[in-house]
Amino acid sequence: MDLPVMPPVAPMLAKSVAEIPPGMQYEAKWDGFRAIVFRDGDEVELGSRTGKTLTRYFPELVEAVKAVLPPRCVVDGEIVIAHDGRLHFEELLERIHPAASRVRTLAERTPASFVAFDLLALDDAPLAEQPLADRREALAAAFAGVAPPIHLAPATTDLDTARTWFAQYEGAGLDGVVAKPLDQPYRPGERSMFKVKHVRTADCVLAGYREHKSGPVVGSLLLGLYDEGGQLQHVGVSASFPMARRRELVEELAPLRLDDLGGHPWAAWADEEAQASSRLPGAVSRWTGKKDLSWVPLRPERVVEVGYDHMEGTRFRHTTQFKRWRPDREPGSCTYVQLEEPVSYDLGELLR
Repeated sequence: MDLPVMPPVAPMLAKSVAEIPPGMQYEAKWDGFRAIVFRDGDEVELGSRTGKTLTRYFPELVEAVKAVLPPRCVVDGEIVIAHDGRLHFEELLERIHPAASRVRTLAERTPASFVAFDLLALDDAPLAEQPLADRREALAAAFAGVAPPIHLAPATTDLDTARTWFAQYEGAGLDGVVAKPLDQPYRPGERSMFKVKHVRTADCVLAGYREHKSGPVVGSLLLGLYDEGGQLQHVGVSASFPMARRRELVEELAPLRLDDLGGHPWAAWADEEAQASSRLPGAVSRWTGKKDLSWVPLRPERVVEVGYDHMEGTRFRHTTQFKRWRPDREPGSCTYVQLEEPVSYDLGELLR
């Protein structure tokens, strides 16, 4: 491979802001694997955000890149899995599998797509130092003839349209909106763009915590919600605390500690079969590897209000933000019913 821009390249990133800023280019914030595609004829590399290769996990995209992308190019975008009108991030996680046979099976069962939103090189020309407006024009021209599973990300400079997208696209599983300065060159690894994400709150049951990697202080709070059958389901964690607060929480939560899991709603986490069938707080995945996922069980008697952006199935997609304790709420009242459901939006409309 011999391109004007060679792997690895750290993608340009975005910092969070509360409002959509005016006077920029706006795009949907895709919920997938960020990837920079390098193509030099029959050589294709899918580079991840961390610089590691994703190529072996998405053989169907490698073939699609060879079929429809320009023969020599470097393209920034997002790998997603989309079906039934929305994105499915958890199915992406399943693709990171050591067995090539499993990867091939999943590639046929749930094929991935690539959504392109920036062009770093074309033929022998490096474009990273060009302003975004020029890169976008070149990208649109280069992608004029692409077909699924390769897509050109929709973009607009109209603020009202961006606000409409922000409201609509969540129903298809997207994160929000990204705003990009039109006169800005591509800055690898820098937070030079802006992202606006949905923020909501939920009252959850505190059912345990994991210790911090630095020692016996609270690392993350384990959160639960009751389903229709009255079972407490593990829905995510809240983890961002100053070190002093982590130490305080150990003492604060000590009266709720259980000596064993006997009567705890998540007692089955230690059972391998249960872990294989449910997303329990002690389950080990390919993403956590040998990471210590042991946790301290607590009597599920305290309610915590957290901030979150959106759900992925029955769980919070990202780590939640601790807001406050809710001594006025009964744990049994913390159910999925309280969660706001975004209006459904067919992702096919966006990709078309």
